[in-house]
Amino acid sequence: MSERTIPDSARLNGWRKSSYSSGDGGSCVEVLDDHPAGVPVRDSKRPHGPALVFPADGWSVFVNAVKDDGVPA
Repeated sequence: MSERTIPDSARLNGWRKSSYSSGDGGSCVEVLDDHPAGVPVRDSKRPHGPALVFPADGWSVFVNAVKDDGVPA
C-alpha cells in the first residue's frame, strides 16, 4: 500500500456509505473511519478496487464545504 492509495480496498473492514451519496444505490461513496494513514474513500460499486487516502484535516475541510453547499470555510 502506498501512502495515498489502497490497491484492494476490500481487504479492509468497516466501510460505511457516505450520507451524501445517492439514495438509489447508484453513486455511492464509502469511507473508512479510524485508519492510521488518513481517510480512505472508495466507490462502493468497486469494492475490490482502489481507495484513495486523504489526510484527515483535508477530508474535514471537504466534508464541511459539502455541508455548506460547496462554500469553503
